Amino acid sequence: MTIIRLQSKSGTHRKIIDEAVGNPIRHDYLFDTLQAPGSLPDRRTRPLTMFYTQSTLDRADHLRKDDTRMQALRQHHDTRLVPLWQGQSLVNSAREDILPQALLLPADTALPPGLCVFLGLLDTVPLFAVDVSSLDEAARDELAGHALTRTGLSVAGCFTELRVAGPLLPDEDGSLLAYARGMIYWNNNTRHCLRCGTLMRSTNAGHTRQCTRDSCGYIVFPRTDPAVIMLVSHTPEAGEPVCLLGRHPSWPEGVFSTLAGFVEPGESLENAVRREVLEEAAIRTGEVRYVASQPWPFPRSIMLGFEARALSTEICCDPLELADAQWFTRGQLRRFGSWGDEGGGYKMPRKDSIARFLIDRWLSEDADLISPASV
Repeated sequence: MTIIRLQSKSGTHRKIIDEAVGNPIRHDYLFDTLQAPGSLPDRRTRPLTMFYTQSTLDRADHLRKDDTRMQALRQHHDTRLVPLWQGQSLVNSAREDILPQALLLPADTALPPGLCVFLGLLDTVPLFAVDVSSLDEAARDELAGHALTRTGLSVAGCFTELRVAGPLLPDEDGSLLAYARGMIYWNNNTRHCLRCGTLMRSTNAGHTRQCTRDSCGYIVFPRTDPAVIMLVSHTPEAGEPVCLLGRHPSWPEGVFSTLAGFVEPGESLENAVRREVLEEAAIRTGEVRYVASQPWPFPRSIMLGFEARALSTEICCDPLELADAQWFTRGQLRRFGSWGDEGGGYKMPRKDSIARFLIDRWLSEDADLISPASV
């Protein structure tokens, strides 16, 4: 008999697994706070929130280090799997009676050999991300036929890009899929030791990788690349407040967004904001204020959102970074369409991006967002 002690933020739960006798486990605590599929909150009517940031998952770091415990949890019938197929996530197919949501697989689902990463405990349910990218399309679609909702309802599923499904998912689901996607991507793209080039192996339930060469043994941790993204505003002495938006050369015609760039070594976040705006649009900025952050596993960034006040207004674009940049009033922005809309005209960035969050936040304000107390 193996006793597994699961500890979450809400308390400690004891579960007994007796594989020899097959004694059942109490299920009355499972999914006790989860809503029925038809009553999940509808993202389409949700107030302004940040996508991929609303997780209530207990990552349970203390469980990762025990390989025996991890193996037992992975095989436990209450465990659920979050599958990734070539970077795509499993969600329910379109149905009128069930709102968009992430789908899971039972623990005993037959899977091809591949990466498995412990994500943590949702309430007390263990969750693992599994990479099924080696499946062909027919096998992928068959696997999706075994999908379950969090409440255990069997529904038809399909693998799709998170950027497509994300804006429609409940907060918890989008955050979970973003986390799973990021961990699978990092593991799959961290194959060789940075010191000696030897193959690495997954350790700590997928949260570290270690060089397999005994004389090296180098350990690496999941990598997240910090990037600043900023809404730059200006209030003229006479006239309406405006904000600066730009269009990258690779984007669809008409799409404008906030400026962004990666943080460089030896640089503060505030100075990264000022440098990027100056480099891309030749606009000098002064006051900078942090707003919010967003995990961005496309492929492995953390977006750090800021507002900045412009000290100059004459735009000169770096053609490698921006095909165009303009100042826009709130009235002009309210007439924009959205990325993906058919037809011409100006369009906002994708709804799941922190860029859209910063713009929508600015639109919801009647006054300048930068206060004298800002950094």
